[in-house]
Amino acid sequence: MEMQKDFFIYQAQTTKFAAGFEVEKAEGSYIFGTDGRKYLDFVAGVSANTLGHSHPKVVQAIKEQADRYLHVMVYGEYAQEKPVALCRLLAEATPPPLEVTYLVNSGAEAIDGSLKLAKRYTGREEIVSFKNSYHGNTHGALSVSGNETHKREFRPLLPMVNFIEFNNENDLDKITDKTAGVIMETIQGAAGFLVPDDGYVKKLKKRCEDMGALLILDEIQPGFGRTGKLFSFEHFEIVPDILVMGKGMGGGVPVGAFMSSKKIMEALSHSPKLGHITTFGGNPLIAAASHATLKEVLESGLMDQVEEKENLFRELLVHPKIRNINGKGLMLAVNLGSPEYTLDVAGQCMEKGLVVFWQLYRNEYLRISPPLTISKYEIRQGCQIILDVLNKN
Repeated sequence: MEMQKDFFIYQAQTTKFAAGFEVEKAEGSYIFGTDGRKYLDFVAGVSANTLGHSHPKVVQAIKEQADRYLHVMVYGEYAQEKPVALCRLLAEATPPPLEVTYLVNSGAEAIDGSLKLAKRYTGREEIVSFKNSYHGNTHGALSVSGNETHKREFRPLLPMVNFIEFNNENDLDKITDKTAGVIMETIQGAAGFLVPDDGYVKKLKKRCEDMGALLILDEIQPGFGRTGKLFSFEHFEIVPDILVMGKGMGGGVPVGAFMSSKKIMEALSHSPKLGHITTFGGNPLIAAASHATLKEVLESGLMDQVEEKENLFRELLVHPKIRNINGKGLMLAVNLGSPEYTLDVAGQCMEKGLVVFWQLYRNEYLRISPPLTISKYEIRQGCQIILDVLNKN
């Protein structure tokens, strides 16, 4: 238990109840502990391990790039094979006017970059975001996140950020000709995987167009096939002005990006030049992993299986203690009624060999966000563990 002891002594903690689970290795849908047991993973690194753990194509891409070169120059100066290939593949896989990608280190940094881009391009100062939204924990990302409990102790934050209610069409009038950008999670994550109502996203896009505001969609969590489309906005028949991505983009390595038209993105290159700069964004090792991940998601047929796997989860997870299940695709939130009970269920599932987690703002929801590669057998196995725990409590 030496590693666990040192973990609590030397590594900064984010809660008072971290598990301190000691990891030996991880492969496919499983994490292996130093206790000699294997654990079925229904969390996938909080939606980050799109292709499961240590996918051979991602690992091979990393090894091949490591043998060539690692960091050589700050972002945007040198042409390097894997970052260029990644940006090209993204452009080919997304609808116009999405054309160019700015690669960064995390989803939160991509959020900050997108806010700067909206302000710079429009010349306006106001940002509109949504109540109960979550966009990350950097200063800018926290400023546009909609949960005051998580923000209060860090104020003052960015000024001129106004919040409207998710799915409330009457609030769209609060987007005006003073608004630089409207930022929205295509599926609200920390709030319990809330999906937009039919027609809402189209009306939001129309209001932004009428007011000359840019629509920024945060696809950090639902992106890269998690809902059955490469990006969740494709379900709603609109295209954002700025698309933000991260998490599952890297197949298990840290990465983020924001994407827009060439015309809009050029605003960061002048007046002032170097409008957004990053040392390690576009790192070739990370880009190699991301390119391999994206290629596999596009070519493997995994996205075509997502709806069937979602339906299987919903079919199996029927129990009197389950109040409802939110979400779409392999991004599901199971309502167990109270944070205390959900935390207890998660702990008991772990004891039985299943990794589950809870939602950041809505702790009464049990998170289910397995890798896209999870099998039907593994889904059945994991759901049975959840039901066994519910039956005993």
